[in-house]
Amino acid sequence: MTIDSIKNGIVLDHIRAGHSMELYRLLNLGGLDCTVAIIKNVPSRRMGKKDIIKIDAPLELDLDVLGYVDPGVTVNIIRDGVISEKRHVELPEYVKGVLRCKNPRCITSFEQELESIFKLTDRQNRVYRCIYCESKAK
Repeated sequence: MTIDSIKNGIVLDHIRAGHSMELYRLLNLGGLDCTVAIIKNVPSRRMGKKDIIKIDAPLELDLDVLGYVDPGVTVNIIRDGVISEKRHVELPEYVKGVLRCKNPRCITSFEQELESIFKLTDRQNRVYRCIYCESKAK
């Protein structure tokens, strides 16, 4: 299989196998007017298998979303056909607008315009809690 290289854009590398479609959805990549390639189950020495997403356009990505879904992702910025910058993503302290609180008594259930915000409370177990009602994210 041949996937062309990109001249200017972004390559999301080291995505845990099977998580590329979730990132595609959460980052709203389907709404872009450029080529987006999702490569699943690529052999990897370090990970066994991994996914890769190639975006053939420069754009700003929400690194918090990337870090929440998969904190091991590497963001490669491509300019003029070469990697000009490499960013390593980590678990964010806060996740905004990605998760919805499942607690029916949470204020975010009544105030629809209020953005859901979750705070990292246990880094080792990747536990996030709603800042309004402290319900655990599922």
